[in-house]
Amino acid sequence: MIADAASGNGTRGWIFNIQKFSLHDGAGIRTVVFLKGCPLACRWCSNPESQAYRPELLYARDRCIGEHECDRCIRVCKAAAIGRDADGKAAIDRSLCNNCGDCAGACPSKALEVSGTLVSVDEVIRAVEQDSGFYVRSGGGLTLSGGEPLAQDSFAERLLATARRRGLDTAIETSGFCRWEALQRVAPLVDQLFYDIKCLDTEKHRVATGVSNEIVLDNFQKLRRDFPATVVVVRTPIIPGLNDSREDIQAIARFIDSAGGATAHELLAYHGFGEPKYQRLGRTYPLGCVETASDESMAVLRKAAACGGDRR
Repeated sequence: MIADAASGNGTRGWIFNIQKFSLHDGAGIRTVVFLKGCPLACRWCSNPESQAYRPELLYARDRCIGEHECDRCIRVCKAAAIGRDADGKAAIDRSLCNNCGDCAGACPSKALEVSGTLVSVDEVIRAVEQDSGFYVRSGGGLTLSGGEPLAQDSFAERLLATARRRGLDTAIETSGFCRWEALQRVAPLVDQLFYDIKCLDTEKHRVATGVSNEIVLDNFQKLRRDFPATVVVVRTPIIPGLNDSREDIQAIARFIDSAGGATAHELLAYHGFGEPKYQRLGRTYPLGCVETASDESMAVLRKAAACGGDRR
């Protein structure tokens, strides 16, 4: 858990974005704080910069103005990790790069950027409260996302507890792959909890995300047992080849029912919006070329989810 390593008590943690005026991460207008670090490596991840537990360098080659105009990144890189490609643009040797961020600070075109900032609880709350007027009028508030926010469980807990004391509506988006004790501590601190259940087949889940689903399913059962009144929205991203059959969705629906149900079960069509980020990280997009499910296919799957498998 990286917040404890950073501050000793969770008063500081690593984030990579604060997104304001979000309409899809809880009730009303919300500010979403994205925490760094995730134990999963989902092949379709739209925020791959969230996976690492420390800052990472992103490089947008098309923004680089090239050697004839600039060589500032090369001059400041103490690790000698930056050279030139055949077109005279910056080329990063990721095996040498230590993600120090010196090059990003020197880059005039913002082609280089560091994802990951160490911040305090108070700094985050001040940023969130800048839009408190919108929360009052819309019923919105603060949502913690990631990454997996419970990978920094002490920091997440302190953020949520402080937000609640300040009268803010709170929500969290979690993969469920975390220590039960962490989920148990934050559940009373949220007004809404969004919980991913991606696939019931353990081996398919492992191939697609890098981890088994056993902890995810076990934590969900405990969550519904110990916090039956909590607003829990289950989300299932529909990934072609993983969970896009009627049988896959029915299996998830039956599991949700057997665990005590959920406030809602949302099916989210796959999108490839995060694919360009992999290139900026010097990585290959692991899912490859897949198509988003059609509206007709999604309608069939949503009907299967609403029926709850064998229920009619």
